[in-house]
Amino acid sequence: MGSPRRRGYLNHRTGEAAEQRIARDYERRGFAIAGRRWRGPGGEIDLIARNGRGVVFVEVKQSRDFDRAAERIGRRQMDRICASAQAFLAGEPDGQLTEMRFDVALVDATGAFRIVENAFGLT
Repeated sequence: MGSPRRRGYLNHRTGEAAEQRIARDYERRGFAIAGRRWRGPGGEIDLIARNGRGVVFVEVKQSRDFDRAAERIGRRQMDRICASAQAFLAGEPDGQLTEMRFDVALVDATGAFRIVENAFGLT
């Protein structure tokens, strides 16, 4: 299977490729990508997309299948993403009143993906 260092490198590259694919899908649907791997106080947000004055924070999860990818998102991670999103919104003209949502992009081993809009249930 290879050394842990090599597996880590391959996982990193695979994750980058999945994020690129998801970014292209958002762009195809008319969104502008405002940030990639944006770091805030809670941690990293994989993608930040804009549609008009609204902002979409996107977490990309890749695994063998969609169910396993979905299982990789826990409450603590959602809380960290929300904390970073608040920091990002502080720089927006409407601040915390900015229209926003949190999407999750699930990517399987074949590269197929599903986007779950408003996955955190926040508006």
